[in-house]
Amino acid sequence: MAPARSSADGSGPARRAGRAVGRALHLPITGTARGIRRATHAHGAGESGLGRLIELHAINGAGDVMITVALASTVFFSVPTDEARGRVALYLAITMAPFTLLAPVIGPLLDRLPHGRRAAMAGAMLTRALLALMMSGAVATGRLELYPAALGVLVASKAYGVVRSAVVPRLLPPKFSLVKANSRVTLAGLLATGAAAPVAAGLHTIGPPWPLYGACAIFVWGTFAAFQLPHKVDDAKGERRARLSTHEAHSKRPGLRTVSRPVLCGLLANAAMRALSGFLIFFLAFLLREHPLAGQSAAVSLGIVGVAAGIGNAAGTAVGAWLRARAPEAIIAAVLSATLGMAILAAVLFSGVLVAVLAGTAGFCQALAKLSLDAMIQRDVPEAVRTSAFARSETLLQVAWVMGGAIGIALPLNGVLGMAVAAAVVASGTAMALRGLLTSPRHHPGSTRPRVA
Repeated sequence: MAPARSSADGSGPARRAGRAVGRALHLPITGTARGIRRATHAHGAGESGLGRLIELHAINGAGDVMITVALASTVFFSVPTDEARGRVALYLAITMAPFTLLAPVIGPLLDRLPHGRRAAMAGAMLTRALLALMMSGAVATGRLELYPAALGVLVASKAYGVVRSAVVPRLLPPKFSLVKANSRVTLAGLLATGAAAPVAAGLHTIGPPWPLYGACAIFVWGTFAAFQLPHKVDDAKGERRARLSTHEAHSKRPGLRTVSRPVLCGLLANAAMRALSGFLIFFLAFLLREHPLAGQSAAVSLGIVGVAAGIGNAAGTAVGAWLRARAPEAIIAAVLSATLGMAILAAVLFSGVLVAVLAGTAGFCQALAKLSLDAMIQRDVPEAVRTSAFARSETLLQVAWVMGGAIGIALPLNGVLGMAVAAAVVASGTAMALRGLLTSPRHHPGSTRPRVA
């Protein structure tokens, strides 16, 4: 005769129902985590370590947007437009101006510490975690001590960006182009930023310091994640430092430790796009507060333009991975020409819709131009100095973004004037892009430089 079962032995209806509910609640989280891990580790990225870097960059993007939401609520949204312009100008003076002086030092300094890249990335994460806690006490009142801490966050964030650019080439899976790798890393950061932004806004409804608490937790997580990168990240065997010039000292011809003229032209063209990005962020932020899109509030108008830029950036990243930058000089020239045409159209026929279209176009073209620059560096720069070249080029692009932002905050809130300035910025980059196209390897059939896969 079989013994009677009871709920006490764990097999009763109530216990089975509890386990079923637990699995139902647990499955979305674990299933999502497994799906993300499969996506980031696909095509050999898990074995090479690239998958862990992709996840680390997603953590970085989520933490940065938490701090951005907290600062924007204090410096920008909480006061009238005139006072906000003064606060942002103060923010630029205290944070961006010193950063402009520090940024050129970051790349060469980190370039001299090739054996400590994991520690440098972890240090950048931990620094921002501690500074987020420091800012949580001042964010509600906007006291002056908020700004030096914001400068520290900015420097740490850009230091991470410089090291990350130098690390990617060392983690490429077999038969994996640098363009595809950077596309995955960038896309992961964009998706994480988009997912974390509404979470940060929700935390802000609890209280101004709460997004900073969230940022602190995320960056502590990132500190540990940085040390999970493979040890080969810190291996600098055979590496040498690059100079961003086209000629060796006392030589009339380019040497092995130099970058090609097309790379320099592509870098300057990308710098113009970064300057445009910084300009549009600051200029449109104030312009749309005073003159929002038709039928929309200022906050909704800013959201529409921001979403357009984000979608454009993600689309450009995806298209760049698909194209694989087989003709990077031509791609850079084409996207800058398209951006220039859109900026001129926005200046001549200024409207809110055209401003949003320009933001989306700039995001799309900036992503494609940066991926093409990566392909050119991979193609033209010797492997021994390629890591250094990525670090120094990223520093130059960050400085360009700062300078564009400074122009945006200083310019009068006149839409036609602003779009004309934007067109002038892009025109300078377009000229460099066309110059790079004319000096590209396809105009020199005898060139033996390898092309990117």
